[in-house]
Amino acid sequence: MMVLKKVRFRHPEQHELREIFVRERQALNGISIKAGLHRVKTSGIPGILLSFFLIWLFLVSPVQAETLKKVTFLPQWFPQAQFAGYYVAWEKGVYRKHGLDVTLLRGGPEKPVCPALIRGEADFGTLFLAEAIQQRSRGLKLVNVGQIVQRTGFILVAKKSSGILSARDLQGKKVSLWDDFKVQPLAFFRKNGLKVRVIPQTYTLNLFLRGGVDVASAMWYNEYHSILSAGLNEDELTTFFFDGQDLNFPEDGIYCLEETWKRDPDAVRRFVQASIEGWRYAFAHPREALDIVMKYVNEAKINTSRTHQKWMFEKIKDLIVTGNRNVPMGTLSETDYRKVAAELQESGLIKRIPPLSEFHVHCTGKK
Repeated sequence: MMVLKKVRFRHPEQHELREIFVRERQALNGISIKAGLHRVKTSGIPGILLSFFLIWLFLVSPVQAETLKKVTFLPQWFPQAQFAGYYVAWEKGVYRKHGLDVTLLRGGPEKPVCPALIRGEADFGTLFLAEAIQQRSRGLKLVNVGQIVQRTGFILVAKKSSGILSARDLQGKKVSLWDDFKVQPLAFFRKNGLKVRVIPQTYTLNLFLRGGVDVASAMWYNEYHSILSAGLNEDELTTFFFDGQDLNFPEDGIYCLEETWKRDPDAVRRFVQASIEGWRYAFAHPREALDIVMKYVNEAKINTSRTHQKWMFEKIKDLIVTGNRNVPMGTLSETDYRKVAAELQESGLIKRIPPLSEFHVHCTGKK
């Protein structure tokens, strides 16, 4: 009699049922084995070979589903190429290869990272370094377990037609700033002895494009491309890169609560290492990485284009791959940390600088 049995293999890369035909014979010397949840009766040489084959499949599966550590990750903003490496790590099975069953949450202004960590809704999240230091100084036991973006992409943009060609031309001008990102520009104004009229900036650039302000805040990998897409040419613009003004504030890092790190440091290390592996794969396969990004963008119904996401991906790569700064991905530079913390303290946003040894732990094996 021909019996059809369905066996679900537990290999993390397999998601379909495979069908195995087993011909059962009545024999006194029948051999019984268990493969997963299924019992297969066999006899004779072919049956024995099939038995060993099933046992081999069961034993060599790299990571059984039951052994995967479940963790949840929350990027701090909507799906976009800024987080490409994490999407790639998930889609290519890198997290599962490292023994992790990762749930990717969708970030944005309605889902801030720190409250999600506190409530236990996320195990890991991304934050800019300045925000994380402020949170730690206020008593939230945040730990930087992997600094991914080593350079700041924050810039100020002005139209040359407004008469702004250098820093001194900013004197008395109307400058729109994001409420959450004032430290760098205010430090820049202070260092250059400038007094400007600060105007709150929303998430659009309409005020700047219509001439309502002289200078706008922008991320090099995001809003700056939107300004170019609106019809302005680069040679019509004056840009102030804070990275070149001795105000480098590293941006996206991977964070968790101190209790998460202490409870399972091995899982934390695996998450960071898998995320870095995802970024490296993305940089080596940019077209595939962009395909994956667009999948997440489209699922979230984000109003963007592949051209814009391609720009973002390329610029994020520049900010992560630091050239001759020689800071390994995942490592927080002590120089950068102390500089950012000192600016926060001078601005009155923190009273005490948290010790770096409490704030950052090395999860990459490199210091």
